[in-house]
Amino acid sequence: MADLLNLLTDIDGVSVGHCTDPALGSGVTAIIFDEPAVASCSVLGGAPGGRDTALLDPAMTVSVVDGLVLSGGSAFGLDAAGGVQAGLRDIGRGLQVGTARVPLVPQAILFDLINGGNKDWGLHSPYRDMGYAAFKAAGKGAFPLGTVGAGTGATTATVKGGLGSASAVSSQGHRIAAIVAVNALGSATIGEGPHFWAAPFEIGGEFGGLGMPETIDTRLRLKGANVTATTIGAIVTDAALTKAEAHRLSICGHDGFARALLPTHLPLDGDTIFAASTGKHQRDDLQSLMELCHLATIVMARAIARGVYEATALPVQGALPAWRDRFADQMV
Repeated sequence: MADLLNLLTDIDGVSVGHCTDPALGSGVTAIIFDEPAVASCSVLGGAPGGRDTALLDPAMTVSVVDGLVLSGGSAFGLDAAGGVQAGLRDIGRGLQVGTARVPLVPQAILFDLINGGNKDWGLHSPYRDMGYAAFKAAGKGAFPLGTVGAGTGATTATVKGGLGSASAVSSQGHRIAAIVAVNALGSATIGEGPHFWAAPFEIGGEFGGLGMPETIDTRLRLKGANVTATTIGAIVTDAALTKAEAHRLSICGHDGFARALLPTHLPLDGDTIFAASTGKHQRDDLQSLMELCHLATIVMARAIARGVYEATALPVQGALPAWRDRFADQMV
């Protein structure tokens, strides 16, 4: 992986942009495809929020999308896809229907409305403009992790959450990567210590290189009984997939949630994972798909830990401390 950035933009034809507002305590992340990408999704959380997720069901007609959006803001944040859609339409992207052109930009949102940020935005929410700003900021190459974009206001049960990403290469040379905004009701770390549940999958000390603790504390840790949360993300590969295969990849991405968060998929989580294929490299055998499903689990688990590891606390009174605030002495 020496030539990779360990980010979603390791997939050729994929751009990522953030809009981050620390004072608001929220943000938007836009994933833009150079060409329409085959996509699907799966929702396993009990309190989801999304836009155009139904069209990604394998039984539905449309099979490709122009982009994906991850956003804070709960239901208000659903305005963000409109801003990304406007940007795509402005550059001539979208499904041609007669004289109309309709960019397809499915979205998932997380709940970050009571994290201490200033949500007194007046009549209209800022998320449409933030979505457009994230679209304009989208680019290839390196992008920041942690308290940025959709991960700006994210938290977990023990430390600040954030935006994470990770990538891998299959034995057949197919690239696959994850991006995720970690806002879980549960915890990405074990007990009250610094170790990550995803430690067995870590590569090169990407989230501290601490390994596993001598003893494992599996006691329940939650933000609070009446606080919604939600971890949202996407798996993208350059391997050619059908819509049904993309759906299977999204399901396996949830296995990454289960390996990096405890607990996950709760009644007040809205856990949603998109999966997309740029189709740059052909494949048609079942073995390659199963390996991609395996890697989807691993890159998602790694991305979750990276998002928490890279996060910084919000600049508001009483903000939840970040991993680095609590465990700075553990950093290499």
